[in-house]
Amino acid sequence: MDRPTAVDAARSLVAARYPRATQAWLAGSVSRGQETPSSDLDITVLLDDLQDEEVHRETLDHLGWPVELFVHIPSSIDHYVAKDLARRHPTMARLVAQGIPLLGDGGADVRRSCEEALERGPGRVAADELELMRYGLTDLLDDLADVRPGPEVAAVAVDVWRAAAELALACAEAWSGTGKWLVRELQALDEREGSHLVTALDTGLRRALAGERASLTTVADGVLERCGGRYQAGLYRAADLPASP
Repeated sequence: MDRPTAVDAARSLVAARYPRATQAWLAGSVSRGQETPSSDLDITVLLDDLQDEEVHRETLDHLGWPVELFVHIPSSIDHYVAKDLARRHPTMARLVAQGIPLLGDGGADVRRSCEEALERGPGRVAADELELMRYGLTDLLDDLADVRPGPEVAAVAVDVWRAAAELALACAEAWSGTGKWLVRELQALDEREGSHLVTALDTGLRRALAGERASLTTVADGVLERCGGRYQAGLYRAADLPASP
């Protein structure tokens, strides 16, 4: 039997399990018309209060669809938006702000707050954190130059790719991410700035994995130059030790 559309399945699940929900949003690839055979339904449910519920995340199957369910009240969404801001990954805000509303116009104030958080961006990275990111990428580039051919080159090259992407986004005061979202945030930065970092880093990584490391080093050095250059001597961080009893 054919399964229902993503929106119909999501509405059916919310109606069955959360009839008193203020709103629910369907996000992810299905909401953008980019679903694949393995796509799931990312559904965020907004309740006015918890009563016999609790804020939680849950995975399940519904009408042939794998589902990731996030159950919240307004204050818990605010909490997770703030938590995501600290790590510069706007997961919660994106689920709400870019999701398809499933229950009319409820939760408009919560959605507007999430939209504003996305629009503001994460802001400037603290100077000491940026120094640490520059130091980390500098150290990785030294490893990339020195490591012998073999599996270690692949491991270091992947880390150089990731560190360069994260540093580029941090210096641009842009959102970051992991996995495919790191690429998507970098693509968004390329579109805003007319740059080609996604292609350059991808090409550099592929060449490094094939044995040619200079291309990836050049791209990473270009990112470093825009953020203050390589950074090695001068780093100082006090140890984070537990307080004395």
